[in-house]
Amino acid sequence: MKRTILTASLASFLLTGTAMADTTLKLTEVITSPSRTETLKEIVAQFEKANPGTKVEITSLPWGEAFEKFATMVSAGETPDVMEMPDTWVALYANNGALENLEPYLAKWSGTADLNERALEFGRQVDGKTAYMLPYGFYLGAMFYNKKLFAEAGVEGPPKTIAEFQAASEKVSKLPGKYGYCLRGARGGLNDWTVFMNAIAGNNTFFKDDGTSTFADPDKVKGLAWYIDYYKKGLAPKDSISWGFNETVAGFYSGTCAMLNQDPDALIAISERMKPEDYGVVPLPKGEAGKAFPVIGYAGWSMFQASEHKDLAWKLIETLEGTEGNVAWNKKTGALPALKSAEKDPFYAGDKFKGWFDELKDANTVPTSLPSYLEEFAFFKDSLVPASSQRALLGEITPEEMAKEWADYLTTAQQKFLANKN
Repeated sequence: MKRTILTASLASFLLTGTAMADTTLKLTEVITSPSRTETLKEIVAQFEKANPGTKVEITSLPWGEAFEKFATMVSAGETPDVMEMPDTWVALYANNGALENLEPYLAKWSGTADLNERALEFGRQVDGKTAYMLPYGFYLGAMFYNKKLFAEAGVEGPPKTIAEFQAASEKVSKLPGKYGYCLRGARGGLNDWTVFMNAIAGNNTFFKDDGTSTFADPDKVKGLAWYIDYYKKGLAPKDSISWGFNETVAGFYSGTCAMLNQDPDALIAISERMKPEDYGVVPLPKGEAGKAFPVIGYAGWSMFQASEHKDLAWKLIETLEGTEGNVAWNKKTGALPALKSAEKDPFYAGDKFKGWFDELKDANTVPTSLPSYLEEFAFFKDSLVPASSQRALLGEITPEEMAKEWADYLTTAQQKFLANKN
């Protein structure tokens, strides 16, 4: 009898132990490419090796459809344990109570001291004190330029001002089948609209003290109108009205357009297809006020509150965000690293990242964060802006009408934010 009880107890223990050990974590990535996904799998394999019995199931959503697809997943209750979180989505899911507060984990993690100030600042951007995501790196726009096209068109060097940018564009566009700039008219194009609008306006304010959006102010409308006119003059490819990230990068390395405003992640594809001596990266051109306002964005890792394995989920984030994982990941994503120690890696030495580091050193180049703390911003950036800006580029609505549509939407969102904050 005792033998039977002992055998049953042992069997029960073994079954329980197996159930505890065989754990599946769900990880969703949303800014995808084959090389990024392969690198993610390699980092995850290290995590699985260090945590026997734990498997990570990776879901890769194509960026162009990620916002809608992930929203559908959440609505269906299919939330992951850990997610690659874009800066523009954090407020939406944090304010809906979907994301886990990472502060208790950060307080105990030895790697927290290695995070640079920007990482913690942006990770807490929703309310200024609670980290709902942990940035893995930063995306800062700078100007790629094609040296061969410039020489062929008689352009002496990269433009330092908006006026020089337009002049260079006009010269290049006289070449058969060539254009000045790789315009991004589809999703993600808000960065370009913002960069040129702010440079021409001479300031990077988005709101007045009462929460009213500045998008409809005359100086901002002037910048938006200039960009629309640039497209209508044929200085950007006609089909660029529907271009996203991949199309603009391909437009540059194929030699279709001479200039491109992009983050370091564009280096991955460009450096594989162009010789180093055929292109350069310099700070974005300045407006008449002598200032440039490149958009700085970021992405990172978030944990969902619904996770049933939060300790393991945090261990996965530790692996992804630790020095080895963070450096390996950012070498593939092209982001500027979020860790102090990663900046010392030889990969970031030399001239390869000089354009971006020059921007960070220039007092008249002001990295500008979009108002992604607004819960409504994800829809604004990924749905409203592409639809209305394409209509403006086609001449279906005026710059003033587009600006008013943007301003009305953001004013409502900002005033709601201010009311809830008070």
